[in-house]
Amino acid sequence: MSAETSRVAAPPRLPPIAILIVIAGLGPTSLNIFLPSMPGLMRAYGTGYDTAQLTLSLYLVGLAVAQLGYGPLSDRFGRRPALLGGLVLYLVGSVACIAAPTIDALIAGRVLQAIGGCSGIVISRAIIRDVYDRGRAASVLAYVTMAMVVAPLMAPTVGGFLDDWFGWRAGFMLMVAIGVLTLAACFLLLNETHTPRKDPAPQRGLWEGATALLGRRRFHGYAFQVAFNSGVFYAFIAGAPYVMIELLQRSAGEYGLWFAVASAVYMLGNLTAGRISERVGPDRMITIGTTISLVGVVALGAFYLNDVVSPATLFGGMSIAAFGNGMSIPNGISGAVSVDPARAGTASGFSGFSQMAIGAGTSYAVGSLLMETAGPLVAVMIFSSVAARCFFEWGVRRG
Repeated sequence: MSAETSRVAAPPRLPPIAILIVIAGLGPTSLNIFLPSMPGLMRAYGTGYDTAQLTLSLYLVGLAVAQLGYGPLSDRFGRRPALLGGLVLYLVGSVACIAAPTIDALIAGRVLQAIGGCSGIVISRAIIRDVYDRGRAASVLAYVTMAMVVAPLMAPTVGGFLDDWFGWRAGFMLMVAIGVLTLAACFLLLNETHTPRKDPAPQRGLWEGATALLGRRRFHGYAFQVAFNSGVFYAFIAGAPYVMIELLQRSAGEYGLWFAVASAVYMLGNLTAGRISERVGPDRMITIGTTISLVGVVALGAFYLNDVVSPATLFGGMSIAAFGNGMSIPNGISGAVSVDPARAGTASGFSGFSQMAIGAGTSYAVGSLLMETAGPLVAVMIFSSVAARCFFEWGVRRG
């Protein structure tokens, strides 16, 4: 009896961090590795850029919306079934892309690939919260987030070489190989970390769990802090190329170098969060991080108002904001999935969806407003950073 009790009480085996990194980065990497292949597929299918663009825009829609489903499903049925099912969908979609006879079939395959690939984004966060307390979860999430930045940044380079050597389908072939290995690793090495609650009415349980979580002010404080701080970054990547290349008359290569610097500073913020979040405390880390981000975007605004817009001021302000976001975003994710640990999957799904939705909104706003000056870019970045801090103050510190 005592042996049986000890077996029941034993905590779940810690998941391999490498697997969590791979499943979290699978969806974003599959988006970016495809970018250099756009001209090739346009020639192959004899289609225009507007139609080919749907392989990207609808992928992003699928990546965002499907997160709303994986979270509640993983809470109800367990992390493993939801993740393995998502990876199977990802493989089916990737193979469909390789074999697509028409552009419409390719677009459908891309949507299915996105729906499957986003399972890792949601479930990796939920798994981390299942097996670690909140402080340690923030540290692990910081390392996972830091590693996730590298793969999407390298993906277009890898995709470009594959396209040059083997054609536009080669990127999909690589992702199929990675998907097969990832599915096998998850099946063999990733244990179930969440014991589903038995409910005679599963649909009612899913709905009640989601509505209960969405009624928590604290959850909104964390989730929208993450979403709007991410919006700063999405706004920047939407407007910075235009400001650098068109307004400042700099080369695309110079833009790439400056962007690499900002990305490295973001990863440095992630590394800082990974090292000290457990000791300092997640909420205090968010306070420090959002303050640093505000300093960065306000400095950028001050430079703009004084007509001092250059690559150094543009990327300098963004780098300060990126460092703060690298500290606050992992801790915000940890906070969101910790509001109700029994519904960590649901929280991960809703926070991930809001993160991508706000990011899409800020990037669209910059793209719509940006014309002759950098003003719209700076204004949207300041608004998004201020909104992130306000939601955190309202939902967490005062809630």
